[in-house]
Amino acid sequence: MATTASTSPGTSLASVTLEVADPETARRFYSAFGVDTYIRLRASEAHTTGFRGFTLALTVSRPATVDGFLGAALDAGATALKPAAKSLWGYGGVVRAPDGTIWKVATSAKKDTGPATGEIDEVVLLLGVEDVKAARQFYVGRGMTVARSFGGKYAEFASGSSDPVKLALYKRGGLAKDLGVPADGTGSHRVVLGSTAVPFTDPDGFAWEPEGGPDGV
Repeated sequence: MATTASTSPGTSLASVTLEVADPETARRFYSAFGVDTYIRLRASEAHTTGFRGFTLALTVSRPATVDGFLGAALDAGATALKPAAKSLWGYGGVVRAPDGTIWKVATSAKKDTGPATGEIDEVVLLLGVEDVKAARQFYVGRGMTVARSFGGKYAEFASGSSDPVKLALYKRGGLAKDLGVPADGTGSHRVVLGSTAVPFTDPDGFAWEPEGGPDGV
């Protein structure tokens, strides 16, 4: 595992905006799912097919809490991509929201030590990229600090205690496999990342805009 630090001020992930066809319907879903405070929504009819190249992942404390979030998502209209199950790393499952965004809910614990809490320990935006090392260096060049890095497979950036969502990079094919979907996809990612930096687009087509730019709704 490698870590890389940058002393240059620059990019930090301040917000995540999902572009959806029907913001009001999406708002109701995300409120029922329990994650509405972590994302913004914006109306968009941008063309997109297949895998959009990213996922949002919730880390929680125990399997019962995983089941609680996944159950709430399914009850609100999500589609199961991977039913909750034990794995080498813990326990988790994957759903696709009605707007097409893929969400993973997981815990490192394999046994419950109590009832579901309804609490989220961490939210991570995982970008599926073609070259993790190149994408990592791109973001380091923009002032981000690598907290954890596993060669060309995964990289995670440090975030402040007040940042709502953590940013990580995962090789696109590996991410799709983990989520249980084909890696092919075209068109818009349907996600916009907000930061304190100037607007830019990364090598994999993920767009960043200044915080306080176009309003989320």
